[in-house]
Amino acid sequence: MPAGASTNGAPAPRGFGHAMETAGAWLLAILWILPLAYAVWTAFHPAEFATRFDPRAPLTLENFRNAWNAAPFARYFLNTTLLVGMVLAAQLVLCTLAAYAFARFAFFGRDVMFMLVLVQLMIMPDVLVVENYRIMAMLDLTDTITAIGLPYMASAFGIFLLRQTFKTVPKELDEAARVEGASALQVLWKVYVPLAKPVYVAYGLVSVSYHWNNFLWPLIITNSVGSRPLTVGLQVFSSSDQGIDWSIITAATLMTSGPLLVAFILFQRQFVQSFMRAGIR
Repeated sequence: MPAGASTNGAPAPRGFGHAMETAGAWLLAILWILPLAYAVWTAFHPAEFATRFDPRAPLTLENFRNAWNAAPFARYFLNTTLLVGMVLAAQLVLCTLAAYAFARFAFFGRDVMFMLVLVQLMIMPDVLVVENYRIMAMLDLTDTITAIGLPYMASAFGIFLLRQTFKTVPKELDEAARVEGASALQVLWKVYVPLAKPVYVAYGLVSVSYHWNNFLWPLIITNSVGSRPLTVGLQVFSSSDQGIDWSIITAATLMTSGPLLVAFILFQRQFVQSFMRAGIR
């Protein structure tokens, strides 16, 4: 009798295995939510309740006011918004053009060049920190928002993802557009880009999330308030010479991560569906 089947032909219940999967999922969810729950509790309560749970503890927004006034978070938010917007715009343009060339044009060395793009996926950005810093210094771009985003404007992952998506577009649509007199760029804009919108949404969310939270490279390349993003500003704010007040620190943390949390809650369904439609395998 086949495994997993009962004597009357009906599939047997998974029983213990299903219960273990459910328990494991709940355990991982609890471990993931605990730091966030602590941050929320501490940020919305006075400092004396940071290390003890009391349901009768009063709620307060004073921690957020103190955090906002203790550091130039308005400038940090502006820098981060400019950074992620600049990087995403450059990535969408460069990755789209490169992916279109790899997917639909035959030229000498195409496969070798695409393999080199794939090799970049195996190289951690942190390995290139020293070389990137040397190049930014040569270009006199240190301590600028441009220097933070420049090494990331050509994304190997974005090129690979869009190339795979463009290859699924029927060539008949491409040929029909060319018969109508459309140029290569018009075909790209009117045929390929509209059909890849779910992939652009998914990639945009990943890119914004990564560069919003990126820390090591911005920490190395910046040294002034005028160019620091939120992650570096939060680190400077929470350093030991500022004193340790967990209520204010967690309030600042929630302010910096809040936009991403809200975006994930609002767009989680679209995010999952976009990746499913993208056909990532």
